[in-house]
Amino acid sequence: MDAARSPYSPGAGAPPLVISGRDAELAAWRTALQRMAAGRPGRGLVLHGLRGVGKTVLLGAMRDEAARQQWLVASMEVGAFSGGFLAHLSEALYPSLRRLARPGIGKRLKRALATFAALNVKVDATGAWTFGLDLEPAAPPTGTLELDLITLISDLAEAMQEQGAGVAVLVDEMQDLDSEALAALCAVAHHCAQRGLPFLLCGAGLPSLPRVLSEAKTYAERLFEYRSIGPLSPEDATRALVEPATIEGVRWEPAALDWVLKAAGGYPFFLQEMGQMIWQVAQGPDMITLADAREGVAEGRRQLDVGFFLSRWERATTSERGYLEAMARDGDGPSHSKDVAERLGRSLSSVGPTRAGLIGKGLIFAPEHGRVAFTVPGMADFITRRQEVWE
Repeated sequence: MDAARSPYSPGAGAPPLVISGRDAELAAWRTALQRMAAGRPGRGLVLHGLRGVGKTVLLGAMRDEAARQQWLVASMEVGAFSGGFLAHLSEALYPSLRRLARPGIGKRLKRALATFAALNVKVDATGAWTFGLDLEPAAPPTGTLELDLITLISDLAEAMQEQGAGVAVLVDEMQDLDSEALAALCAVAHHCAQRGLPFLLCGAGLPSLPRVLSEAKTYAERLFEYRSIGPLSPEDATRALVEPATIEGVRWEPAALDWVLKAAGGYPFFLQEMGQMIWQVAQGPDMITLADAREGVAEGRRQLDVGFFLSRWERATTSERGYLEAMARDGDGPSHSKDVAERLGRSLSSVGPTRAGLIGKGLIFAPEHGRVAFTVPGMADFITRRQEVWE
């Protein structure tokens, strides 16, 4: 097959031609946008799941939907910025605000722009955010993130409400935000909900995200609609493979399709990676055969091993790798922390720093007290394969 015609997109967060199996989440987000724009209450979403299940792609689709409905949108990824949360949020908001800043805008939008400018977040070492308009001086920031964020988002939401829209903030890798930023975002959502202001937050992160949010604010469990994002059903996984190929006039042999579905386990990233490799090895011109699938899946697994898995393995120290190897004996887990310590011949307290280091690097998470699990599916199999090679 012509590699340039491949309809599969295995890149990190790259949107596939067909977003399969996420209709319910997209519909919930679309409904919330429409309800809030119409002055009715709506709740933001929290998407939580392992890596490779398509949370970032889903977040991107939700961002695009909010933009289509003319909302003011700020999209950000935790860990991809330096500096404080407010600085990064301002950076994400500025392009959209700059486009709204034109002669003849309403008083509320002018006030919101003045509030934004008053935060005095720097563009660079020499200048602050500007809009090319004469703005009335706004109250200076308090220096308290929660209070300043409430003031900023409330003013922006009031201004957008006049235009039949609102403010949407989308945060990827949300579990990595510090407790102050998490608490401030929850406080903003609570404040706006109480006052009927159109503000929606969508956060995506690891399965630990609901717990992290509840620890930041006890009422967080009532603020959002929580959606566990897992592997696709066989029907949705089939659609993710078949529909893109059909667009290119290519059919899947049933046995070939069964082969890759079993290998990918329903994980969207694996489906895209293996689909890409199968496309590249397939002879074509209009059929993907079982032989193509066997060869492509094998190559796809090699690509995952040297990229998706190995990059994470190499981030671990020697002691952390030992901890991961002990966890791998339970498959994808979860593992009891006590069992892992016993396998290492150490006390639970002595391996605590190693466990904390792995959690901090995003390689494992704690689904509940006393248990740990890998953040990526298939990591245990990868570790087992490595051990077999070295033995």
